[in-house]
Amino acid sequence: MADHYYTNQPGAAHDEQQFTFKLRDNEFRFITDAGVFSRDRIDFGSVLLIENMEINSHARVLDVGCGYGPMGLTAAKLADHGRVTMIDVNERAVNLARRNAEANGIKNVEVRVSDVYSGVQGEQFDVILTNPPIRAGKEIVHRIFVEGYDLLVEGGEMWVVIQKKQGAPSALKKLQEVYREVIEVDREKGYHIFRAIK
Repeated sequence: MADHYYTNQPGAAHDEQQFTFKLRDNEFRFITDAGVFSRDRIDFGSVLLIENMEINSHARVLDVGCGYGPMGLTAAKLADHGRVTMIDVNERAVNLARRNAEANGIKNVEVRVSDVYSGVQGEQFDVILTNPPIRAGKEIVHRIFVEGYDLLVEGGEMWVVIQKKQGAPSALKKLQEVYREVIEVDREKGYHIFRAIK
């Protein structure tokens, strides 16, 4: 069976490629590889979240399941006086995200290997961003929602993108159980953007 992108050490043979992509008026160059999520182009859900997310210039941001880095690196451009921490269980993705930060001259980021939130325990953030790893299963996705709550400051926000067919209704229900307020910010091509406020 082929590895999933949420494997700690993907077994797929390396096959690096590069592309450029414009996000929030910034032109980025991304290096990607086999064994990471959406390696050929940035997936529609991530782009939709990036276009909608609201991040102030001093924000402390956590990108959960960062992959090779499009959401976290865009957040770092927006939080130009803040700090972005990017985490992923996939070591190959973490390595790519570090290289992509360097290739795009982005200094206010730190990328760590982390199983869910193991690498950021005890830290506090203003914003958490996630395009959760649906194929890892509902239990992992719901852990991201629930355990993220304690990492947010009061009034902090979790921004989530999820497809209707991949569990948006149950994700919304779970978020509403945990957070003070949940707003559907956008919906397009079956993808929903939720903003959950602590």
